[in-house]
Amino acid sequence: MTTTPTTHPAQPVRAAVATEALPTEALPAEYTLDHLDHLESEAIHIFREVAGEFERPVILFSGGKDSVVMVHLALKAFAPAPLPFTLLHVDTGHNFPEVLDYRDETVARLGVRLVVAHVQDYLDDGRLRERPDGTRNPLQTVPLLDAIEAGKFDAVFGGGRRDEEKARAKERVFSLRDSFGAWDPRRQRPELWDLYNGKHAPGEHVRVFPLSNWTELDVWRYIEREGIVLPDLYYAHEREVFERDGMWLSAGEWGGPKANERVQSRTVRYRTVGDMSCTGAVDSAATDVAGVILELAASRLTERGATRADDRMSEAAMEDRKKQGYF
Repeated sequence: MTTTPTTHPAQPVRAAVATEALPTEALPAEYTLDHLDHLESEAIHIFREVAGEFERPVILFSGGKDSVVMVHLALKAFAPAPLPFTLLHVDTGHNFPEVLDYRDETVARLGVRLVVAHVQDYLDDGRLRERPDGTRNPLQTVPLLDAIEAGKFDAVFGGGRRDEEKARAKERVFSLRDSFGAWDPRRQRPELWDLYNGKHAPGEHVRVFPLSNWTELDVWRYIEREGIVLPDLYYAHEREVFERDGMWLSAGEWGGPKANERVQSRTVRYRTVGDMSCTGAVDSAATDVAGVILELAASRLTERGATRADDRMSEAAMEDRKKQGYF
């Protein structure tokens, strides 16, 4: 007699389920970054991305706090190897001597190559003319573009941050510049999920801003955490200054003060250290990093809004300069 086998419906395979909960100490710890660690990680990623995409990157280095932090981050990105980038500075001839000394000391300590473009050379041979207001800050554009072309630099790191000024607020981390060095806001590329497009045609280059998402306060808190040394101008000190348009400008060889402007000694510091003719000091008692951080936490004025005369020329002063090739 033939026996018909008994069939059973297929049963789903079930994974074994533990009857007891895992002890808390056996669970993986949640991995998070604090605010400064996140900003540092993002900047390091940008430096490494540029090193992988471009052939001849260069870092704009003036000796100011943002460029100092950039170099510090770049060193971290490639440690223990030496800094793989050249440094570039456009010297207006009206820079603070203390900052130039700091710049040279830093370059010597790191053993890196520094390229300096001098605005004075362009004035001497007639390629540029002095402005009626005496400031040379807007005159930096032509020497900058010439230095980029001469060095065949295809990526140029800048220390611009979005919190500084509205034109910088809308600029991408990777900012394409055409063959004339100009910036066209309409040609900006999307930057989703930290993906950066460095493609450019021959003659074009890309400005790169690793500190785009940092604020002035972030920069100072990072300086405090990392123990970064800055020029003494950033801290309160006695200085001969005079008032012009609501700002304290430093007396110096650049042409200030005028006959009706009285020089006086005040305790001041600088939030940014650009051209002496257009960079104002602020009254301050902050003699160290902690004091600066306390002042900034209570401040309601951006550093450029409070201290840069060249940004007061018009509502679109910075954007107009950037379209011509400015930093």
